[in-house]
Parts: sequence; C-alpha cells; structure tokens
Amino acid sequence: MAHDAVSHPGRYFATAASGLMSAEVLGSTMAHLRLEAELGAPAAAARSMDAVARGYAAAGELLGADADEIALVESGNRGLQALIQSVDLKPGDHVLVDRTCWGGTLAMLASLSGVVVDVMPVDDAGVVDVAAARRSADPRTRLVVLTWIPATCGVVNPAEDVGALSAELGACYFVDACQVVGQRPVDVASLRCDGLVSSGRKWLGGPRGTAVLYASRRFLDATRPFMPDQFGAGRTDARRYETGEANLAGRVGLAAALLSYQAAESERSARMAAIADDIRRRAAAATRAYVVERGARLADFVTLAGFDVAKAASDLARAGVTVSVPTREYAPLDMDSRRLAEVMRIAPHPGTTLEDVEVLFDALSHWID
Repeated sequence: MAHDAVSHPGRYFATAASGLMSAEVLGSTMAHLRLEAELGAPAAAARSMDAVARGYAAAGELLGADADEIALVESGNRGLQALIQSVDLKPGDHVLVDRTCWGGTLAMLASLSGVVVDVMPVDDAGVVDVAAARRSADPRTRLVVLTWIPATCGVVNPAEDVGALSAELGACYFVDACQVVGQRPVDVASLRCDGLVSSGRKWLGGPRGTAVLYASRRFLDATRPFMPDQFGAGRTDARRYETGEANLAGRVGLAAALLSYQAAESERSARMAAIADDIRRRAAAATRAYVVERGARLADFVTLAGFDVAKAASDLARAGVTVSVPTREYAPLDMDSRRLAEVMRIAPHPGTTLEDVEVLFDALSHWID
C-alpha cells in the first residue's frame, strides 16, 4: 500500500526522528485548525469530539488495551514523567533501567532526591541480559523502565522477559516504546507492563507534539496522578494524565494517523522491515563505516558509525537525502559504552522505494566505501 504522502522534496530517511505526515493526517489537522479559526476553540472541540474518540479507541486496539487505559499527551517524555511521578518514589528506592535508556528519562530520574538508579547488564551486542539482571537486581527495586528500541542503535531489548523480571521483583514496569509503536506489533498484556509511552510523530506519522500513553487498569486503581489539574482530578481512567488545555488539532491528526496505520499495519510492517534489511545489507559491505547494532532481532532503521557522520549528513542533505544524527545525549550510557559521540541513523518511511535506497547509497559512497 503506497503512503499517500504530502509532496516532499528529496529522499527521506529520518522517520525515527519524525515521520512524514500523510495527506490525510495533514488534512485532518488543518481542518480542525480551520474550525478553531471560524468557530472558536470550544465549538471546534465539540465538532471534533467523535474524531478524537476514534483515536483513543484505535490506540487501544493497536496496543491491546481498553480505550479508558489510553491518554493522549504532548510527548513520550511528558507521558513517562506522568507515570513515574505516580509511583511516588522515596529516598532509598531503586529504579532499574537499561543501558540504552533515553537521556531525558535519566535526567528525570536524577532529579528524584535519594532514588538510586541501577543499570541492567547487557550481552555482547548491548542488549539487556535478563538472566544477569535477575541475579543482580536489588530487592528494593520499585520501578523498572525499559527502552524497547533505543534512539541511537537498532537493537531490540527483550521487553516481555523484562516484564517477567519486573513481576518477580514486585516492581512497576514502564516501557518506552517511542521507536516501536508504528514499527512493529505491540501487546501490552504480553509485556505485562503497567505503563507504556509512544511518540505520535515518529513511526505513526502523526503531528509533532502528540503521544500515546497507556496505563494499565491495575496501575490506575493502585496509584494517584501527581498534581492533576481540574480536568484530570477525580478521573479513574488514563485521561487523568491529560490537562484541560490541549492541542486538539494535533490529537485529531494523531487519530487520523492511528486509523491509517491500523488499516495497513501488516502490509506496512513487512514492507518497512524488508527495506531496512536491504539498507543494513548494503551498509554491512562498507569499508570505512560499520553498522552499530548486532543481533537476531533488529529495528527497522540502521545506525552507522566510523566516519564523520555530521559532515556526511550535510553532504546528503545537499544531494536531497535526509537522515538524522543522534548524539551522545540521546542515550549517554550506551553511547559512552560504545565510545561514540554520534551516529548516522537511516530510517525509511512507508513510501520509501528501492530506488530511494540506491540514491542514498550513491550519495553516501564517498564517505563509507
């Protein structure tokens, strides 16, 4: 199924940073903004209520959750922050994270006075070693936070196995799925997670400033939100994490993106995986660069290192090819372990063709061959 994209110049390989909105998503977002301009925000919100409701339902179906376990928030960071604050961590409590943990998550955890952050052991590929983590986990662990697929390399951490470990520890379990939802199937029941967050603007192709938050019914029943406003106070569903003031146009656009993805999920996922495999195969033959990730299960994007990736990305941009360059700040623990300051991330979008891949490697050959 072709991606009905708005016209974009050049070849786009930066979906892991921000997906391209389809004409349908852009049209839905703009239509709501026009309603706000013509009718005012409250009347426009009333007109779009059904469209947004379909977004909650679609997100729930996509994750294997109920609609009342879904909130639509501004970002993955904002969603994870809300979930972490609900755990009410105290000095002396331990939080277990993976080595690829997002830098923003580490910064949030560092702000919690007296809370100890432990890092799960990894195997030779940098993937979480659950057996080793089980042996070393502190019994005072109250929260486990896993980055399922990191921003800086295409490894896939064993989210289901980490969920089993979290249950053994009696700890809450949150999954950062910002690089997963829209890229591969997700079932929160299999993960056994208490919470999960995903960006709207990446693999789902929604507007920027949108994200999906999942909170399990058991977590909602056992916790309270931190400083809810007049909208969230007293709510028993996941929307307790939302605020009364929100970007409704973005939510309408995200709802359209969720429904569009849902309609073509299996075909799109298979096609994206095939394109990523082709990119990784070509990149593996490079003589002056190397593929960062290794393992049996890999993401639908490829990261390269071993050359001046920032300068190469600038050259590619001049040739009409867009890639992204994540830096150490995205995942400092993992990047430091790999002795990397930055990587080139090549992430196709649903409309990427093999011809686009040829153009990419022609432009990149000066740097890697």
